[in-house]
Amino acid sequence: MQKSDILFQKLGIEFHNLGTGIEIFGIDIAFYGIVIALGMVLGVLLAQWQAKRTGQNPETYLDFALYAIIISVIGARLYYVAFSWSDYKDNLWSILDIRSGGLAIYGGVIAGALTGILYCKIKKINFGLLADTSIFGLLVGQIIGRWGNFFNREAFGKYYDGLLSMQLNLKHVGGDYTRSLQSLADRYADKPEALDRIIEIRENTKWIAGVEYISVHPTFLYESVWNLCLLIFLIFYSKHKKFDGELVTIYLMGYGLGRFWIEGLRTDQLFLWGSPLAVSQILSGALVIVAGLFLLIRRLRLRRA
Repeated sequence: MQKSDILFQKLGIEFHNLGTGIEIFGIDIAFYGIVIALGMVLGVLLAQWQAKRTGQNPETYLDFALYAIIISVIGARLYYVAFSWSDYKDNLWSILDIRSGGLAIYGGVIAGALTGILYCKIKKINFGLLADTSIFGLLVGQIIGRWGNFFNREAFGKYYDGLLSMQLNLKHVGGDYTRSLQSLADRYADKPEALDRIIEIRENTKWIAGVEYISVHPTFLYESVWNLCLLIFLIFYSKHKKFDGELVTIYLMGYGLGRFWIEGLRTDQLFLWGSPLAVSQILSGALVIVAGLFLLIRRLRLRRA
């Protein structure tokens, strides 16, 4: 696996000869997969901790996770493929090649929620309580999982040369940045803002010790820290919640707010078919509004009761 440097020059943090994975008995194992797996395991453990903390059976969440994780991965893949269909329509077998990347968290969340609804109906469990408890595990998975993007040199933002800017070796950046500007122009012909951001990055590279780097927003880091703050808030607030389903509602509103801002910085957005509208920004904005209204209505009803 290729190795290169990842720099945060203005913070004085440098990662030298950092690979994208490790080799065990001749088999390449990507750090992305390791990070995702670690996030899943720790997520289940935290959900079980929260279950025990609230007087529930922790084994319920291990049982639920066995279904939810598998279905969520499938959902995340299908969501990504659906909004990147032009990349897969000529080679349908590539849809199964998850090792090459291509998972969308919103697809996973939607699939996980549907799994939870069905699971609760079968087991006769309160869905609001299950969702409030499971959300801790989901957040841990998101916090840790985003670092898979760090190792893959992907899911970063537009050109940025400020305090938190991240420098990546141009030759080792995956996806769109290795394509020619002409192919980019063809792909983003109806999305000039996305194309302009990529061109801006290419036109503002910097040479460090004879190596050409791009300088970008580390959006993976922004989202990881945002989710960490959200998790800490929910842990402290959980004992004061007013109704089952409140914590997951706060999560949807808080995550949607952060994702709406962060998605606006990224250059690898998934777009609504035939439009320049970023799918995740539309969905994030809708989540903030719907979750906010739901929370407000429930609170008002509780005050009147």
